[in-house]
Amino acid sequence: MIIRLEQQKDYDEIYQLVKTAFETALHADGDEQDFVLKLRAGEGYIPEFALVIEDNKKLIGHIMLTKTRITTKGQTETGLCARSEASPPQNFKFEQLLLAPLAILKEYRNKGLGALLVNEALSRAKQAGYKAVFLCGDPAYYGRFGFTSVSNYQISYTMDIPSQFVLACELEKGWLKNIKGSISIV
Repeated sequence: MIIRLEQQKDYDEIYQLVKTAFETALHADGDEQDFVLKLRAGEGYIPEFALVIEDNKKLIGHIMLTKTRITTKGQTETGLCARSEASPPQNFKFEQLLLAPLAILKEYRNKGLGALLVNEALSRAKQAGYKAVFLCGDPAYYGRFGFTSVSNYQISYTMDIPSQFVLACELEKGWLKNIKGSISIV
């Protein structure tokens, strides 16, 4: 088995892989394969963070990290207050990452392959200098990678999703501590 970057020639197979994988997922809304297309077509797509895992040239798993932003008020890139008494607070956008979706074909689940993809994606993100990754997912699964509810931080979100499923992982310990803002996963 190998982990590699997705290639354009893989797109149709990835679409079917994601569709098939989410047909048997515990939590799914049925359009995850279309969400991949939307993310790939968007300005946040980062080809270096779209990975597949294959077994004997068959794609069995896929993961993507795309750009997302934390919008703050009155903070600079270092997270410190940027306003003086004479000037109103300014909005600042911290560019970070969204992990979505992670898909493993049913017959390959519970073999650690999802963990391989998540760890590889997070490692690449950290090496590239990103400080945090966000996702909507199962806290019992993603907690082992360091993801916790955004409610542990001063981060709000705009989606109609219960807070326990909107998760954040600090790639640099303590980075989110002084960030107060909001994210939009989509």
